[in-house]
Amino acid sequence: MMEQFWRAKREQPDALLFFRMGDFYELFHADAHIASRELGITLTARSKGEDAIAMAGVPVRSAESYLMRLVQKGFKVAICEQMQDPRFTKGLVDRAIVRVVTAGTITEENALDARQHNFLASLYVAGERCALAWVDLSTGRLLASEFPLARLQDHLSRVQPAELLCSSALLKDAPPAIAEMKHEFGRRLSEREPWHYERESTRRALLKQFKVSSLEGFGIDDDALVILAAGALIQYVEETQKSACHHILRIEIVDDARHLFLDRATRSCLELFRTQRDGRREGTLLDTLDATLTPMGGRLLYEWLLEPLREVTAILERQRAVAEFVDSPFLREDVRSLAASVLDIERLVAKISTGRASPRDLIGLRDSLSVVGPMRAKLEPVYSTRLSDLRTKLDPLDDVVALVRDTLVDDPPLATREGGLIRAGFHPELDELRNIAGDGKARMAAFQADEIGKTGITSLRVGFNSVFGYFIEVPRSQTSKIPAHYTRKQTIKTSERYITSELKEFETKVLHSEELARDLEYKLFEELRVAVSRAIPRILDTARALAQIDVLAALAHRAAEFRYVAPVVQDDDVIEIEEGRHPVVERNLRADPFVPNDSRMNRSDRRITILTGPNMAGKSTYIRQAALIVLMAQIGSFVPARAARIGVVDRIFTRIGSADDIGRNASTFMVEMLEIANILNNAGARSLIVLDEVGRGTSTFDGLALAWALVEHIHDAIGARTIFATHYHQLTELAERLPGVCNLNVAVREWNDEILFLHKIVDGGTDRSYGIHVARLAGVPQTVIDRARSILKTIESDAEDLAPRIVASTKPAAAASSAPRAAQLGLFATEKTALEKALLALDPDRLSPIEALLKLRELRTLL
Repeated sequence: MMEQFWRAKREQPDALLFFRMGDFYELFHADAHIASRELGITLTARSKGEDAIAMAGVPVRSAESYLMRLVQKGFKVAICEQMQDPRFTKGLVDRAIVRVVTAGTITEENALDARQHNFLASLYVAGERCALAWVDLSTGRLLASEFPLARLQDHLSRVQPAELLCSSALLKDAPPAIAEMKHEFGRRLSEREPWHYERESTRRALLKQFKVSSLEGFGIDDDALVILAAGALIQYVEETQKSACHHILRIEIVDDARHLFLDRATRSCLELFRTQRDGRREGTLLDTLDATLTPMGGRLLYEWLLEPLREVTAILERQRAVAEFVDSPFLREDVRSLAASVLDIERLVAKISTGRASPRDLIGLRDSLSVVGPMRAKLEPVYSTRLSDLRTKLDPLDDVVALVRDTLVDDPPLATREGGLIRAGFHPELDELRNIAGDGKARMAAFQADEIGKTGITSLRVGFNSVFGYFIEVPRSQTSKIPAHYTRKQTIKTSERYITSELKEFETKVLHSEELARDLEYKLFEELRVAVSRAIPRILDTARALAQIDVLAALAHRAAEFRYVAPVVQDDDVIEIEEGRHPVVERNLRADPFVPNDSRMNRSDRRITILTGPNMAGKSTYIRQAALIVLMAQIGSFVPARAARIGVVDRIFTRIGSADDIGRNASTFMVEMLEIANILNNAGARSLIVLDEVGRGTSTFDGLALAWALVEHIHDAIGARTIFATHYHQLTELAERLPGVCNLNVAVREWNDEILFLHKIVDGGTDRSYGIHVARLAGVPQTVIDRARSILKTIESDAEDLAPRIVASTKPAAAASSAPRAAQLGLFATEKTALEKALLALDPDRLSPIEALLKLRELRTLL
């Protein structure tokens, strides 16, 4: 037996081996120590002394929960099963690995989030280019993309793979991006031998999987890098699943040119899927919009928010379908009522494809498909192009529904080998075997009555257990009446048990028929599962059509519920939002109504908006809501506004809030500058940039200088539509210098030393932040408040001429498009003045804002 163990262990050396021994999975040697530590199970030993073998085991019936705990911690688990029935095998039964379970290959429903994909990804790098392929085995969705190495982290954070495959050669002399990836994934990074990424073998794997002679039909050229990433991925899937996954029917090439790209920082800042504070789903845009009723629809809505569209035609096609549901409330509710009874068909299909579907899974599939016919009928009068197309893709699959209905009982047991699965009348031979077993029960009752009559023992009874089979049980007080042909079999506390030759003959006949019936039922169930698997392409097409209908109806439901409007989406540079509202914040207000605000952007006179105003007045909410409304419009949704006109953007960039990133050895300010560098290096004229308090992580003058230069660069070199919320009031001077800059501020009212936040955005700049007032509201001691006011008066009087001096140092507006200025070095060294010496002695990074202003006053006296 241990030879079988070592043979299996050599096949999967990096996996914990669950080795089947009867009713337990046993782990041996180092695997046992790991399982004992990670699962808290008892560590035992086989033999003693030097020959002792460490052991730990889990019951087969509850193994799934233990297995999932190990996988979620990043371990791989190989399942080594008994391949023969011990009942019919003399000696040692054969064993073999039937499946390898990893973080990326889990298909068990209990371990997965029903509304999110669980992706296994494969990476291939060639020079400065990357190819990434990712698959969700629980749904059969396979995608791939090719992109520059510099954008690897953005793509990995977008896909969020549970497990990542890559060549071991890639990790040896890894560039920084790969090293960071290795640190991030840890145990979830699976190294593969380089030959797994050989072009010809990966190409053959894809052709075999899709049953085609060329990949051109999927838009893949023979020299594409995605072939190597996707082919290696398919090989790994076959290796771990020990079979082909027939539900992976196609590969989708993700084209960034068709989608609005959102990098990791933008998704985080806009809180699309997780809140920044505590990482929860509640309080996100996804949570606000998600009124889907099926797990498939929930996953699809997540995808739409992750990859909004850029093509106006495609956006409007979705929007018109949403509009039809908005305009037809009875149709919408009828469709949603039907969708509510649909289970996760995609994941049911995956279980069927891999041979792990239970009878109850097939019943769930039957009931879910039974909804399709009525839904097609409800959608018959639709006129929008998208809904009409989706209706034609709804296949009722009447043949599959009828086959499952005729084969299985309505409420089958969980176990597949204990009988009770197949409907009476489906199979004559099975009915006959059941009749024998059924008659046996009646005959056993008759036999018991007959024996009572013969012996006169009224308390005699006929029983059965799995150890002794059928027996006659007689109380000890009545054993004197036992006939001579009774053979004693067992003594228990109060009774004696006997058998007779007649009883044993009957037992053989009944038990044999029950065993044959159970085996036949399992065979018929497997045949049903195979028959259903032949319809997988049709089932998946229907499931994906149902998912789209669910999402479109859900967006319409939210539009009607929350008073959203259909935006005018155009391929121009104008963004006009009338009385826009933040879709998340407005739902979370408890008392005060949300104050709507207008937004206007273009690439001429309103290219960059400088937004100033007090703390707590709503600047961050305003800039976020503009970005979220654009994003919602580009997924085809209605938006929270009285009216909106959206000129499509190609990317949204945000820089809102930061924290230390200790893992990357980056301070808060370094994180901020990394995000700013990403924006400046990747934004284009069609992008939307949303900035909040850039430069506040360093000294006052450093931050102001950076912010000023940043606005100039975006205005002159990039031309992107931008909203910049800031407390650097000096930036409002740029509106007079640069033709594309305008000023907005958040209105407040002052009364008797009290501040009333109106949350209304108005034209013009402001020179007040009211930070001391906010500190008082937060409960800062009054002595600190009074001292702060005194210091503020001094600082403001010293810095009031700062902005004019900055303006004087900048290039004239007429030269806005000229080449950047460069400092010119002198040819001869000169004696430094007292002012120069004082400046050189300064360390700006160590100065507080107050110290800097005091030092500035000292330097002015030297000047």
